[in-house]
Amino acid sequence: MDFTLTPLVSLIAGVLILIFPRLLNYIVAFYLIIVGLLGLFPGLAG
Repeated sequence: MDFTLTPLVSLIAGVLILIFPRLLNYIVAFYLIIVGLLGLFPGLAG
């Protein structure tokens, strides 16, 4: 993920969590899956 995009994604995720607290589980789960996949398969990042 581009480092200039990270703060924007974090801000949007934070607002969505405030509006829909149940989204926190899904956001954390997707984040962990993506980070895990990028760690196992560095070629996926580009």
